[in-house]
Amino acid sequence: MTTTLRLAIGNRQSPVVNCILAVVLGAVGLAGAQHDMQHMGHMHMPLAANVKLDVQNDEAAHVLTLRLGPLSLPANAGMNVAQPPDLTMTVPFDGWFTAYHPRLVEPGGSPRPGRLLHHVAVYNLARADFLCPRKPEHIFGAGGEMSDWPAMPGVGYRMEKGDQLLISTMVHNPTAVGYPAVYLEIRIEYQPLVAGGPRLTDVYPAWFDVKQCGNSSYDLAPGPNVTSGEFTLPYDGTLIGLGGHLHDYGHELRVEDVTRRTAQTLTATLDSQGRLIAIPIHQFIEGFELTRGDMVKVTATYLNPTGKPLPDGAMGIAVGYFLPADETALAALKRQPHSADSP
Repeated sequence: MTTTLRLAIGNRQSPVVNCILAVVLGAVGLAGAQHDMQHMGHMHMPLAANVKLDVQNDEAAHVLTLRLGPLSLPANAGMNVAQPPDLTMTVPFDGWFTAYHPRLVEPGGSPRPGRLLHHVAVYNLARADFLCPRKPEHIFGAGGEMSDWPAMPGVGYRMEKGDQLLISTMVHNPTAVGYPAVYLEIRIEYQPLVAGGPRLTDVYPAWFDVKQCGNSSYDLAPGPNVTSGEFTLPYDGTLIGLGGHLHDYGHELRVEDVTRRTAQTLTATLDSQGRLIAIPIHQFIEGFELTRGDMVKVTATYLNPTGKPLPDGAMGIAVGYFLPADETALAALKRQPHSADSP
């Protein structure tokens, strides 16, 4: 279903169509970012050999295609598979990312089950995350549900030529079918910055993680599990949509502005075995207003029916696009060259 919203952006009205999300770290610089991202898990697993990141730029269509692989996923292997290393790419243009479309494919391009993707996370090493400023900015994520981030007319995520992106990926195979060569593809739509051309309003990804700025993965005990994290908002602004990321047996994500006593609840769709099928997207007609100093609480609710603990069995992340009240306020998050050598 497509929903058209009207939000005041700058001094104009812009329709926001079907906004957001899917999903699904801190010293500055690549080495620090990779160190902090060990919590994603793959740094403690064997690394797959000969995995490459191929980047194709269709300048006419304004589409970047990232293709990562090959990855071997034996049947019934679960998490016991060799994981791809963290890989980087350099942004080849000035402009805005406007949409992300992930999928898994075989070498010939035929689709493979999205369930084989545990998660992928893409970070901009040139900027700090505004909720967790010791981490690079988390600009895109996806899990096994393989949801798209569609384009939102009038807004985009600003990129500068030369910015470094880090792609961190984990795969698994809980199925009875083996896949000897799987590739992750992410199509990124963009609008280039052209002299005299139209400009988009900058929005910023907001990741409200129940583990706050630490390790996103956590263990599930048997039965009910309720886990919360809190953030103090550093800027005034508005969330223009909200989605989220859970794992199997995850029933609900709740985002509450404790200060204002407003909340949004995302109820997951599960199959009869408790496997995650989808998480809804909430779109806000007037926006979900947030004020600097507000306390925002995010809560993930799971019900583990297996009767046994599930190590690293859960994540709970609500994610939206944040439209700042002051477009210049977040400029300080841009990292200066050689900042990795700073204290």
